[in-house]
Amino acid sequence: MPVQTTLKNGIIEGNYNVTNGISTYFGIPFAQPPVGELRWKAPVPVSSWQGVKETKRFSPRPVQGLVFGDMNSWSDGVSEDCLYLNVWTPAKRNSKDLPVLVYFYGGGFVAGDASEPRYNGESMAKEGVVVVTVNYRLGVFGFLAHPELSAEAPYKASGNYGLLDQALALQWVKENITAFGGNPNQVTIAGESAGSISVSYQMASPLSRDLIHGAIGESGAGINPTLAPVSLREAEETGKEFFEKAGIQSIRQARNMSAKDLFEVYQESGRFGFPVVIDGYLLPKTLPEIFRAGEQAQVPLLLGWNSAEIPGAAFMQGKPYTKENFIEKVIEAYPKDSDLVLSLYAHETPEEVEYSATDLASDRFIVYSTWKWFDLHLNHSNQLVYRYLFSKLSPPLVDKNLTAGLAGGTVRNENPAPAPKQIGARHAAEIEYAMGNLHLVKEFAWTPEDLRASKTMFEYFTNFVKTGNPNGGDNPNWSAAKAGDDQPSVMVIDTESKEVKASYDARPKFHDRFYKNGN
Repeated sequence: MPVQTTLKNGIIEGNYNVTNGISTYFGIPFAQPPVGELRWKAPVPVSSWQGVKETKRFSPRPVQGLVFGDMNSWSDGVSEDCLYLNVWTPAKRNSKDLPVLVYFYGGGFVAGDASEPRYNGESMAKEGVVVVTVNYRLGVFGFLAHPELSAEAPYKASGNYGLLDQALALQWVKENITAFGGNPNQVTIAGESAGSISVSYQMASPLSRDLIHGAIGESGAGINPTLAPVSLREAEETGKEFFEKAGIQSIRQARNMSAKDLFEVYQESGRFGFPVVIDGYLLPKTLPEIFRAGEQAQVPLLLGWNSAEIPGAAFMQGKPYTKENFIEKVIEAYPKDSDLVLSLYAHETPEEVEYSATDLASDRFIVYSTWKWFDLHLNHSNQLVYRYLFSKLSPPLVDKNLTAGLAGGTVRNENPAPAPKQIGARHAAEIEYAMGNLHLVKEFAWTPEDLRASKTMFEYFTNFVKTGNPNGGDNPNWSAAKAGDDQPSVMVIDTESKEVKASYDARPKFHDRFYKNGN
């Protein structure tokens, strides 16, 4: 049945589910449409409206191509006018001060949207949490920097528009979440992959750090080599070169182009997005510099990664898993450190090589940066930090002609080869487990083991959102990590979840030196 609430900018009408007691408001505008003169500008707060605005359908998703396979989406098409958010609330008529979760989607800053079923907030709302999912600009619309754009901005920088969208959404939550029974002083932000990287940036940003009270990171932080920021000058040069190659003379000309034409120019360029930038506004320094100075949000942090984030073939580049090939690839990648790397990654048998190539590819892709975020917050805050390793193997896909993509989508193969044996949990596999949404993701043939792993992870996440501590109920006890501990506690999340001591931290310590993020 219809339900209304009054925001700072006007009245909205959503739906109230009389069966489960959850009210939903989908497609709430939090910024003016970033089109025309507002293309490539920091988002402008939404204008007030008269009457009642209907918020019962998901908005369009941000402009994007098919990057990671077919990512399931309930959005209403694709549009540059995409700055909307969604709220699920269990609030009764007298509820107030409910804990809040704000979730940012993944997709490499080039894909994703806030209506994907795996991010759906209903399951957590049923446990007493107000859940918000947020759209933010992507690709050329979300991250292009250019000298002309920097010159016109009041803060004299450009780029980072997608991250600025997130920051404005957090400001909107601060000002409006009480209308949904939420507590503006108990907001946890979470995300996976680029969403997790977003969480790391928002924790570090002077624009957002005072708006958040807890953080969850699932695979990824904005630390070299994972979508790390570049200098403003480098980002501007990248944008300038992009326009020059496309024959675009000025920002005025580019703003006059249709979204379709601009998107086609971007697709033709073959680029994978544009870099995050140290703009002196949203992001004053690199994350290691900000965290070492203790300038990040001083809040509890729960983070982790999956046991096989990317296939070993990414490191082997198609070569078979033999000892000789692994040694050759390691020498190629680490000419000065090959002996040390080979000592850290076992490689005597083809099976060892497959595991080690997977570990090394995963470390280089996203594991090391997440570890570094963990290490920095652990050693430069007095807050509780919890670390997990998600290890549950995915069940088979219902449709045998599909294979799982890298970011949660699926890819159709008309004559599929048998799927390679899983040796660990792939990138993005944990999202629907953590959010209690296996029942909404129809592509996989879920088993009782999956439901059990999901129940555990979902309860850990929900408890953390409520209290800043994942423990509670009959789940295994999860200890916070301790600063300076060479073997910190890690919760291995699987059918049977258990706490272990990290035995592999020598690997990230090597990458710390290699990527020059050390002290």
